[in-house]
Amino acid sequence: MTELLLINPNTTASITNLVLKTARRFAGKDTTLRAVTGAFGLRYVASRAAYAIAGHAALDALAKDRGRKDAVVLACFGDPGLAALKEIARVPVVGMAEASILQACTLGRRFSIVTGGERWKPMLEEFVASQGLASRLASVRTVAPTGAAIARNPKAAMALLAKGCRACVTEDRADVVILGGAGLAGLAAKLKDTVDVPLLDGVACALSMAEALAGQAPAKARAGAFSTPAPVESVGLSPALARLLG
Repeated sequence: MTELLLINPNTTASITNLVLKTARRFAGKDTTLRAVTGAFGLRYVASRAAYAIAGHAALDALAKDRGRKDAVVLACFGDPGLAALKEIARVPVVGMAEASILQACTLGRRFSIVTGGERWKPMLEEFVASQGLASRLASVRTVAPTGAAIARNPKAAMALLAKGCRACVTEDRADVVILGGAGLAGLAAKLKDTVDVPLLDGVACALSMAEALAGQAPAKARAGAFSTPAPVESVGLSPALARLLG
């Protein structure tokens, strides 16, 4: 039995429930899923400030979780706090954005990302560059509604999302399109027939990678950039996070 923990680092429980519902559609029969919501921060991550706070919230959520887990999924497409989570977690941590772009690169040469909220365009371009894959990125296209607004009323955004995905293929020459954003979880399945290249769901990508890594049970790094950091005294952190870091 594989047990996965999904961490939604924003403070909207309905987004957590949407991600969990979508993940259950793709999970294997021997996979058990749990999901937690950030204890503090913004309702939805749609800016650099919100992103920075969400990274702290993700670390805090991991520190407070006492349940068994074979891997962790960071259920926010921009992956706030991903490197830090990998540093302190004893099990593999998979981010939605990282998993999506890596899988997109196995399906085609160039990929595009479509998501909600205009501020995400430069943020995701920078994220892809940080992964060393800028040359593989065809485009990042955004629609006006934020991911939170799309989650509340997905039908209203379907035409815009479909148009954006098709433009990635016809104008940007993408071989693969990623529908990014926790608030867009599950929509790729509804839009895939309107797009002429593979359309990936961020939740599905992260879940499949987390299940694969959990099955391999790789050892925690004892050296290098992602080994456990030396204890450091802290001020003002939650007791659980202070214990984990100290």
